[in-house]
Amino acid sequence: MAKQVFINLAVRDLQKSMGFYTALGFTNNPQFSDDAGKCMVWSDHIFVMLLTHEKFATFATKPIADTKNNVAGLFSLSVDSVDEVNNIVTNGLSAGGVEPSEMKDYGFMQQRTIEDLDGHTWEIFYMDMSKIPAEQKE
Repeated sequence: MAKQVFINLAVRDLQKSMGFYTALGFTNNPQFSDDAGKCMVWSDHIFVMLLTHEKFATFATKPIADTKNNVAGLFSLSVDSVDEVNNIVTNGLSAGGVEPSEMKDYGFMQQRTIEDLDGHTWEIFYMDMSKIPAEQKE
């Protein structure tokens, strides 16, 4: 079986959060969803579990972070073009997300950042492997 990544996020409004992630391009897997959690699929190997605070608390051993005011993690998703970066962020903004900073252009990589309705931070980026600088010799 291939390795998979499940990112579990505590959210205040499950339905609105599901709408936000759908706008970013995730799809819902109803087989792993219920009234307290929604499994949102990015790819065959990457999933985001949106969990109510009550459900999330059953798995947590620490208090749930206030991600509106504190960064608890940075989650990054690669896409196939700068246009896709822009489309995803534009759709996320239309669904209630916030873009806390301007696009960053590193020459070989362009990145935009968007926060979801609960302040969870996502970096959407495109990397052109042909533009990555060669290692410098010492």
